[in-house]
Amino acid sequence: MRRSPLLPIFLTVFVDVLGLTLVLPLLPFYAQHFGASELVVGVLAASYAVCQLISGPILGRISDRVGRKPTLLASQTGTFFGFLMIGSASSLWMLFLGRIIDGLTAGNLTIAQAYVSDVTRPEERTRAFGLIGIAFGAGFLLGPAVTGELASRFGYGAPAFAAAALSLTSIALTATLLPSKPIAAAAPAEAAEAEAGRPAPVGRLDRGAAFRRFFDRPLPRRRLLEFFAFSLSFSTLIGGLALYLERRFAFGVKETGYIFAFSGLVGGSIQGGAIGRLAKRYGEQRLAVIGFATMVIGYGLLGVAYALPTLLVLVALGAFGSAVVRPAITTLLTQSVGRDEQGAALGVSQSLASVSQILGPIGAGWLIEHRALAAYGLMAAAFAAFGVLLGTQKMPVGKPVEL
Repeated sequence: MRRSPLLPIFLTVFVDVLGLTLVLPLLPFYAQHFGASELVVGVLAASYAVCQLISGPILGRISDRVGRKPTLLASQTGTFFGFLMIGSASSLWMLFLGRIIDGLTAGNLTIAQAYVSDVTRPEERTRAFGLIGIAFGAGFLLGPAVTGELASRFGYGAPAFAAAALSLTSIALTATLLPSKPIAAAAPAEAAEAEAGRPAPVGRLDRGAAFRRFFDRPLPRRRLLEFFAFSLSFSTLIGGLALYLERRFAFGVKETGYIFAFSGLVGGSIQGGAIGRLAKRYGEQRLAVIGFATMVIGYGLLGVAYALPTLLVLVALGAFGSAVVRPAITTLLTQSVGRDEQGAALGVSQSLASVSQILGPIGAGWLIEHRALAAYGLMAAAFAAFGVLLGTQKMPVGKPVEL
């Protein structure tokens, strides 16, 4: 019974990610079709993240106040209209507008993670967040492969329209299957905290205050920095991967889609069967370090990959690393704060992810535009190495909080 609420959120995230992955490997080729340079492709990816940086913490706080379900529905509606704009694009500015619309309402994953935290116990969360990872892996397996076929047969707009249809399906799933999980009235808790001299709930703080509140505490600060290292590494890789494959292997959208699909197969396999056992055996912190180290190897050696078998091995290593780091770090973050702070903490993490998705693709695009393919892989690896450094430091003073 405890696991039953995860089924609708799994289906919702899966359909959302499937729609996203229909568009993700397409955009670099779509933008170049309209004359964009590699750097402009990176800026296109960053435009979504800039808007998400604004909306992420706001949506996280709103979900803490009014509930996960209505906030998730609003976010999904924006995604639907963004995909429609991309599918109907006739010039580069329309691609930018579609990504901006989607970015301003982005928050699906953050809200889904907060919902998982609402309905699971701390010791169950790594496995529960692994279910979101399975949804990601399955989406990355199916979406990019379908994109290649649709784009090659019906043009660049077809995958975006398919993504819009999936987004509409996701809205229907959320509306009909996801139970409402109202947040308990905060007034009694706030009164008790005031009497005890404790700070106000994060839901009442602006973004700057939320950042200060979490970064002033050693344990949440460490978890957020670890998440930032992961997100920056992963965003750099994904932001430049299609361009890298085009330059190094002369891949088009179809072949690139299959590489993304292979990565999704590896990641989904890990999170579908092994993540729970790995977390129990090593613990989330050690597992995160192992994952970061694997990402360093997989990303750092891309510069010496000239044959397809070598590329596939490195993609598999990187996919394994990211598949174990994301749920482990997310679990550690939610355990480092009180239950009433989890939505806001995940909103702050989404802000950090947005910063990563601004810096990573722009840096990757600039390096690839200057034919620095080895430096592109090394930059992604360097950010993962920072995660290893953080994870191997002595644990900061403090302990996980569960209210």
